[in-house]
Amino acid sequence: MATMLTRRLMFGLPLVVVAAGGVASYALLERMGRGTYNPQAFNNPLVGHKVPEFALPGHDGHAGFDQAAIMGQKRPLLVNFFASWCVPCVEEAPYLDAIAKSGLDIWGIAYQDKAAPLDLYLAKNGDPYRRLASDAEGRVAINWGVYGVPESFLIAPGGEVRWHTAGPLFPEIIEDQLKPALQRLT
Repeated sequence: MATMLTRRLMFGLPLVVVAAGGVASYALLERMGRGTYNPQAFNNPLVGHKVPEFALPGHDGHAGFDQAAIMGQKRPLLVNFFASWCVPCVEEAPYLDAIAKSGLDIWGIAYQDKAAPLDLYLAKNGDPYRRLASDAEGRVAINWGVYGVPESFLIAPGGEVRWHTAGPLFPEIIEDQLKPALQRLT
């Protein structure tokens, strides 16, 4: 009797798992087909909270920064996690430059990067960062809830995360999300 139950579980359980995966995949594809799926709508747990405690060294003449430096800011600040090996980061680069030229300070965190490729990336794609820190091991990114690059965080004076996006800051994200979030801070 026990072996019959075990045998049913051995054959039935994988079928249930496959069926559940199929239903979840169908639901995702259905939302994508209707245009209601937004991968950038990921809610980062830091939104509404102070930035976590951390300290990172600077990169090549840039000042590094830590939690205290962010919390001491009197103006809004954009923290951008990026990497030289990240294709979407290259696509985002001209838009970050425009954001920096508009007057919003951007502090960059180079995620799991090495100095030479990072220098080449900055020389080729521009350097919009007022401060640039190196998170070579990726531990700070984990504490911030980053699951890929690029990711950006709008920080209010005093260090509270007010807005987050996963993925490149393209013009529609800047206009529809970042600018309204920034206006709510001023």
